[in-house]
Amino acid sequence: MIKMIALDLDNTLLTSDKKISKVNEAELKKLHQQGIKVVLCTGRPINAIWKYIKQLGLDDPDDYTITFNGGLVVRNTDKHELFKRGMNRDAFKPLYEYANKNDFPLDILDFTQVYPISDLKPSIYQQMLNADMQFVPTKFSEMPDESYSKAVIAAEPDVLDRAVKDMPATVRDHYHIVRSQPKILEFLAPNVDKAYGLGALLSHYGDDFSNLMAFGDAENDAGMIKKAQVGVAMANAQEPIKKIATDVTTSNDDDGVAAFLQKYFKVK
Repeated sequence: MIKMIALDLDNTLLTSDKKISKVNEAELKKLHQQGIKVVLCTGRPINAIWKYIKQLGLDDPDDYTITFNGGLVVRNTDKHELFKRGMNRDAFKPLYEYANKNDFPLDILDFTQVYPISDLKPSIYQQMLNADMQFVPTKFSEMPDESYSKAVIAAEPDVLDRAVKDMPATVRDHYHIVRSQPKILEFLAPNVDKAYGLGALLSHYGDDFSNLMAFGDAENDAGMIKKAQVGVAMANAQEPIKKIATDVTTSNDDDGVAAFLQKYFKVK
């Protein structure tokens, strides 16, 4: 039985102009009111998606959000941390050295703010993220010794293609690496992805992946699409995501989430 619906945001629940359609909103609210958990899953912090949480009415005492691509599971009402996994500063040394050698930018995120690494090439991440987060330019050697959620190389697609192609094993094998957007390459702790965070949340409810339906479109959604009992790819999803999904729905601009939910739950 499906008890939880996990939703990627960009190019999945959100239209191309970054909005939740009224049709999607209505169907998700209806199912949430029936007791099904609706969980937004994103690489961003919760403050950056608060308007979507409010729009969907996900403010019950036991509503949670998966943030930082699974690195942090946080309760919506009071930002209580149910689960968190990050890396210390030294874990990013191989990535910093690779970026420095190849003239790549680098941003490192803790769980509240972003550190653009100021002794490297300037990054476009801040303008791309366009979120309510503080950006604190810092030299890598001066980074605070604390827990970090992930690192990001934000650059034009051809630059990221080269970064992936030329990446040595000392970097590639040190992180869980996902291309979350054409211009964003993310580096997380090993094994951390949206499915990792969802596993912790499902366990909190006394459920497992047989109770999960997940919607996504991109590489950073692969884990949850593959592990969910019902894994739904958007029509606009990358082909590898469609191949591992149990179902494919219409596009994010054609109310694909609502279209599938209406069919599956026979919502009238």
